[in-house]
Amino acid sequence: MTWNSSEGTRKCDHVRIICLALVMTSAGAGLSACSRETESAAPAPRPVRTATVEKREAGQPLKLAGRIEPTDEAALGFRIAGRMKERSVSVGDRVEAGQVVARLEPQNEMNALRAAQANLAAAEAALTEARNRFERQKTLLAQGWTTRTQYDQAEKARATAEAMTQSAEAQLKAAHDLVSFTELEADAPGIVTAIGAEPHEVVQAGQMIVRLARQDGRDAVFDVSAQILRAIPAEPIIEVRLVDYPSIKAEGRIRQVSPQADPVTRTFEVKVGLTDPPEAMRMGVTVSGYVELEAQAMIEIPASALTKINQEPAVWIVDPTSQIVSLRNVEVGRFDPATVAISRGLYVGDIIVTAGVQALHPGQKVRILGSEQR
Repeated sequence: MTWNSSEGTRKCDHVRIICLALVMTSAGAGLSACSRETESAAPAPRPVRTATVEKREAGQPLKLAGRIEPTDEAALGFRIAGRMKERSVSVGDRVEAGQVVARLEPQNEMNALRAAQANLAAAEAALTEARNRFERQKTLLAQGWTTRTQYDQAEKARATAEAMTQSAEAQLKAAHDLVSFTELEADAPGIVTAIGAEPHEVVQAGQMIVRLARQDGRDAVFDVSAQILRAIPAEPIIEVRLVDYPSIKAEGRIRQVSPQADPVTRTFEVKVGLTDPPEAMRMGVTVSGYVELEAQAMIEIPASALTKINQEPAVWIVDPTSQIVSLRNVEVGRFDPATVAISRGLYVGDIIVTAGVQALHPGQKVRILGSEQR
């Protein structure tokens, strides 16, 4: 059989063209698939709900949690150190004025008392002798049987003996006081609210042994932030209710505001003097206080809109043109279960995210599902 070289060349070229076409078709299909995958990987705008910020002028009711404490409370302690012999009262006991609530072992003080009594007896004997000698010298001087020098010495000895007797009397009184200091008495009627030491303990002078709530009235005590204090009107009437029995209530007015904030909570202690509190409002029970804040322009947002950045409160702000979100720090004036009052950081017309805040990141594009005025 004869081979035609030109015909073979043409066949080879045809095969090469077919292979090249298959390769290009495969490459095109791969590029098309990559393009489709890239397009499908592009994130879609995340759906969120938003609210538009606005200020409201209104007096807001405020609820505070607090406790009942005595208006007048005293910490009773011994004036001297010693070993406590007994404590006759416990928490919750009622005491009367002058009632002995605790005693120290008095042996040392009794010994000091006996020594003072002996010193006084010796001083009085010396005084009697000095006075008799002075009287004799006085008589002898008048009769000319003694000298002026001896008379002056007798007078000086009498004055010294009188001074020593006065000193011994003062020492005896101090010893009596020390003995009396071994007994701790209630200075007014009241109820024991706390104890600070047990019998047979060695206690220091001034250490709290018994805390006594005097029966002069009761306060409702609340821890209040500075922002709320500024919003409370002057001399408001505050309604106080028991948490576990809201029908038991009383009214009162602010009696005292702590001049310094608590170093941990940064809140101020506010004491509300209650008028005729019911018997059920016992010391230590938990109460709720209700007061109407002064009308003022303020911004309120849903509690769900609040998040954190750099350990500070923040909200997500939506750019109305690009629909891109960004974080902004805010200052919170008041927390409520459903809303948060913002004192700084938001402006009228700002669009904030109220739902979906946990899944956002700065610069992300969103799709607004619905909005409302806030």
